[in-house]
Amino acid sequence: MKIGLYFGSFNPVHTGHMIIANYMAYNTDLDKVWMVVSPHNPLKETASLLNEHHRLHLTEMAIADEPKLRASNIEFSLPGLPSPSIH
Repeated sequence: MKIGLYFGSFNPVHTGHMIIANYMAYNTDLDKVWMVVSPHNPLKETASLLNEHHRLHLTEMAIADEPKLRASNIEFSLPGLPSPSIH
């Protein structure tokens, strides 16, 4: 199974996020796309972010009817946040 990982703060999830996720799920050879909710984007102020559990719930609601999409909270348990992908 090929899984694509789509990371973001999803603060909140919106149509643009959904267009990208659906495009990758239905127009590539991926079997699933996991939308990984990042607790703290290193490029955004913490005070401007909704609670990560609220953002996860909103993402889950947005993808409820999309069988190829999944919301993930895997980054919630990582130490040392924020953890930028590129230094």
